[in-house]
Formats: sequence, C-alpha cells, structure tokens
Amino acid sequence: MPQISVIIPCYNHGQYIEEAIRSVELCPDRDLYEIIILDDGSTDLDTIQVLEQLAVKGYHVVRQKNQGLGAARNNAIKLAKGKYILPLDSDNRIRPAYIYEGIKILDANPEIAVVYGDAEFFGDKTGRNTVGEFNLQRIMLGNYIDACAVFRKSVWEAAGGYDEKMPVMGTEDWDMWLSMAFKGYSFYYVNEILFDYRVLKNSMLRSIDSSKRAALEKYMTEKHQQQLNFSFIDGLITANMKKNKKLFVKLFLAVYFPGLLNFLVRKKVLKNKKIFM
Repeated sequence: MPQISVIIPCYNHGQYIEEAIRSVELCPDRDLYEIIILDDGSTDLDTIQVLEQLAVKGYHVVRQKNQGLGAARNNAIKLAKGKYILPLDSDNRIRPAYIYEGIKILDANPEIAVVYGDAEFFGDKTGRNTVGEFNLQRIMLGNYIDACAVFRKSVWEAAGGYDEKMPVMGTEDWDMWLSMAFKGYSFYYVNEILFDYRVLKNSMLRSIDSSKRAALEKYMTEKHQQQLNFSFIDGLITANMKKNKKLFVKLFLAVYFPGLLNFLVRKKVLKNKKIFM
C-alpha cells in the first residue's frame, strides 16, 4: 500500500506530462508512492495519444469529460490509496525530497495537515520562489501556497475537497487552504526547493482579467464571510494600536508585511510572531 498518492490532472498538456512523471520516478522507493493521471477531457490529439501510450505502459490513467481542475483533482483523490496526497500539475516537476519530507513530517506530527516548500521557476521565468512560513492573515489576503503540497487525505475530506464551483479556474487550492486553516488545521513550511514550477505566458492565473478577479473576491467573501471580514481585521488593528503598541506592530506586519515580521523576530526586535492565529 503506497503512503502517498501523486495525482496529476492533465488537460492538453501531453507535451509536458512525461517530464512530470519522470520527476516523480526519480524517487527510487517505488513502494512509497503511486501515480494517478486524470485526463480532464483533453481535446489535443497529441495529448490523447500520449495518455493512451502511458495507459498501455501500465500507468494508472483515468479519463473523464471536461469538468475543470477542481473536479479533476477531487476525482483523482477519491481513487487514491495513499493516506497522503501530493497534487502535481502536468507541466511541473517535483523533487524526490518532497515525497520523503512529506511522509516524514506528517508521520511524526499528527497535528500537521499540510507540508509545503519553495519552488524553482523555469520556462518564461527563472529563480527561486521563497514562500515562507504559514501566516493566516497573509493567506486570507491572497494565496501564496501552491497546489503542489503534501496533505492528509482525511483533511481533504474534512475540508470538503476542492470547490468545483470556483468562478476562476486555478484558485481552488487557495479556497481549500483557507477551508483547512479556518477549521484549525496546521501547515508546515520546509525551507527547501521541493518542486519546479513552469511559468507560461498563457497560464490560467496569468490571464485573469479584472472582472474575473472581482467575481472571485465576491465569491470568496460570501463563502467565507465569517472569516474573510477585512473590516474586522482593520478594526482589530486600530483598537490595539492604542492599547498595546507592540501588539499593534505585530498585527500590522502579519497582515501586510509577513516577511518583515519574520525578520524582526529573528533579530529579536519582537519576541513572538504568533498573534491571533
């Protein structure tokens, strides 16, 4: 029985998916993981041919009518045998350390639900994407944790899985992280490059226009109305500005400048970066 299931949704990315698969198979301990490839109704003939060839070779390839990224991930996870899940976009790559680190950390820490790390950009952009430690206020303002993270299948179930009705495709992971965080589950940051992220000019999130962003903000505010209350956050900051200057500084930094907050804690200017999390 595999400990971790690597799920790879694919929609017309046949030119990249074999590279993604090879990156997983660089982990020599094949008993640790399984690979599930879910074709979300690809229409590209080359992609269809590549997926057929992979199925002939014995890979677990599942086909469905096009339902979107959220449904593709959910349907793949439903088939997963591993207790841990690692989603991998079909145009990206993981590093073997991700499988080892994810299993090690989650096995040793039952209170942790999600393990994530940094990415190395390649393609139309290069360089390391250093995301930093988990901060609830920061992720409430916008997503900074990629879908390529290791999490418990049981927590995916408890959070309701990926929202298949998101108004903007590609933001399902942000919604699920919020759902997990608001239920009190813990996130663990590994300060290492654990996967490679292909930057494409025509990627989903790079092509969101202002109207879609407005629709996304409205949807998220209504769905998480008890938590995504920015007036409440602003009011809390203002109230604590008069009562406790140090707490005010931490609140302000945590919301708007989490990286600077971490720096001040390391330099012992502030003793504790934990606030109302």
